[in-house]
Amino acid sequence: MNECLFCKIVAKEIPAEIIYESGRTLAFRDTNPQAPTHVLVIPKGHHANAAMLADADDGLADDVLKTAHAVAVQEGVADSGYRVVFNTGPGAGQTIFHVHAHVLGGRDLTWPPG
Repeated sequence: MNECLFCKIVAKEIPAEIIYESGRTLAFRDTNPQAPTHVLVIPKGHHANAAMLADADDGLADDVLKTAHAVAVQEGVADSGYRVVFNTGPGAGQTIFHVHAHVLGGRDLTWPPG
């Protein structure tokens, strides 16, 4: 995991605009936002994708989702609506292989997303 960008953010080796932190999760602003609110939520431990997060241990995926909701509340998009997206694998657009949830809001989000 020495080369993982998100592990380096967790270790505070690379700066990020951290907006929320819990015991097992970290949330920071996306550097290429696709909506007025675009925050990434990651587990502090390395898990490559959403499938591995689901298999990781009891409650970790739940912690990531709870953090995503806390971010939506903190950012003021919980009432108007927000989207939580996990890209799993290259075919889905995953480019950093440390699982991360995109929390998007602050504008109308159309469907299909892309």
